[in-house]
Amino acid sequence: MKWDKAGRFSAVGFAEAPVFPRAPVMDRDGHEERPVVFVVDDDYFARTAVRIMLEDADLQVQEFETCEAFLAAYQPRAECCLVLDLHLPGMGGIDLLRQMSRDAAPPTVVISGDSAISEAVTSMKIGATDFIEKPVREATLLESVRAALRRSKLLDSASHLKEVAVEHLSELTARQRQVLGLVLAGHASKTIAYHLGISQRTVENHRAVIMHKTGARSLPALARLAIAASPYRQDTAA
Repeated sequence: MKWDKAGRFSAVGFAEAPVFPRAPVMDRDGHEERPVVFVVDDDYFARTAVRIMLEDADLQVQEFETCEAFLAAYQPRAECCLVLDLHLPGMGGIDLLRQMSRDAAPPTVVISGDSAISEAVTSMKIGATDFIEKPVREATLLESVRAALRRSKLLDSASHLKEVAVEHLSELTARQRQVLGLVLAGHASKTIAYHLGISQRTVENHRAVIMHKTGARSLPALARLAIAASPYRQDTAA
């Protein structure tokens, strides 16, 4: 592992296992929130059928007739996904996917009754996780939605891990970040001391402070923290 020319960590050979697990999100009554599926479809009967299938699977559902209504109400959650019809009045499903790709979009299962193959391909290219033709079959829908929810949970955990890792590494001084980069590149304290023009004892002190500030108990744990925070810029020496 080493710093690249842009000041980012380059990591090889370290597992990206979570170091800081995220606590479950609770509702106002102290119960863990269930996954939420947003359903956007202007066809009342199709939308109702999808809602019933999902609620029978113990999923929370929020339904909308238009993309505009969905965007006005949408708030990212720890575990959620979107079931989206492509052909809608006003903003279409493809336009919604394009707009949300610039922001924090939930994993999206696209459904449609009369879409061309090109539309299916386009929707997948710009972020949809799956494409289902109408009439929607319950088993197919649940399989796709559950896969999207798993993806949502993983993305949320990764985002949380990065936030925590960046926060920990931001507590390091510029010199400590230099030492950290060289430690993770595999250099011994003696070599680091020569490279930075400081004493070996000072390097060891920096290493001890780095471990304390980051809460890492081992070099692999420190490496996972650095990987999670990447890209993380290295400042000039203090």
